[in-house]
Amino acid sequence: MIDLAVANDQETFGRMREPLAERGIRVHHVPASERVIPLGDDAPWAAGDYDVGFVYPGRLMEGGVADALLEIPWLNDHEAVLTSRNKAEVLARLERADLPAPRSVYVSNDVSEDELAAVFDRFEPPVVVKPNSTTRGTGVAKAHDLDSFLGICDYLSLVHDYRATGDRSFLVQEYLPNATDYRVMVLEGEYVGAVERRLPDDAMQEGQWKHNVHRGAEATGVDLPAEWRALAESVAAELEIPFLGVDLLETDDRLVVNETNARPTIDAETKYEPDFYDRLAAAIRTAAE
Repeated sequence: MIDLAVANDQETFGRMREPLAERGIRVHHVPASERVIPLGDDAPWAAGDYDVGFVYPGRLMEGGVADALLEIPWLNDHEAVLTSRNKAEVLARLERADLPAPRSVYVSNDVSEDELAAVFDRFEPPVVVKPNSTTRGTGVAKAHDLDSFLGICDYLSLVHDYRATGDRSFLVQEYLPNATDYRVMVLEGEYVGAVERRLPDDAMQEGQWKHNVHRGAEATGVDLPAEWRALAESVAAELEIPFLGVDLLETDDRLVVNETNARPTIDAETKYEPDFYDRLAAAIRTAAE
C-alpha cells in the first residue's frame, strides 16, 4: 500500500478515499493549517510516515513547514501551486503560447489614479477586478463605471498598505456577459473530465454572476468537444502542472481560458471519465517513485 498525505479534509478528501483505497493507496489527512505544530522531536510527522503528498498545501508558509517535516514528493508540488496561484503569470504564459484568454491588464500597486483611469479606458464597461492570487472568487468584483472602479481599487490599496501583504497586485479584465463556465480536469497531460458550473436561476435573477461552486453554483458533468479538451491539455502542458483544473468561458463567438487551479476540487466520480481513478492512482504511484 502507498500512504498518501492530503492537506485538507474537505470534499476531495472524502471522495477520493474509497476509490484510491481500492487501488492500493491509503489516504491520510495531514492538516498543515489552523493548528499548533511543534518543530522539535515532538513534531506531528516525520520523514517516512507517508510516501507521497497529493497537492502542496494552499497556504504556502504552512506548506513549507509540512514539506520540511514530511520529506515527500507531491503530485502537484510547491512550484505547481505557486504558478497556478499567480493569475497574471498564467495569463502571460497563455498569451505567449497563443492560447485564448480574456483581455487583461496587470496592476502592481501602488499606481496613480490617472494610471488606473487609463486602464479602465482600455475596456468597454463593465470590467472585472480580480486580486491576483486569491481563490474561490474571493475579492472578485465588477465595476460598471469609472467611479466604482476607482472605489474598488481604493479598497485594494487599503489592503496593500499593510506592508506584510504578500501580493500587492490585481488584474483588470474584460467582462464576458452570459458566458458559460466550465471546469476541465487534466491529469498528466490528458483530459479526464469536465463540469459545467451554473448558478441557480434565482441567484442569477438576484444579480449573482460568479460561477464558483463555493458560492452556490451547481456543477454538472458534461462531455466537451475534442478541440476544447485539447485546449485544456495545452494549458496544462504550457504550465507543466500534472493535475490541473482549467476554467473555460464560452460565449457566442469565443472560448477563453479564464483561470487555472493546481489544487482543484475533485467532484463526484460519475462526472469524469470512467478510468479517472485508475489514472489518478497511477499518477500518485509515479510521483511516489
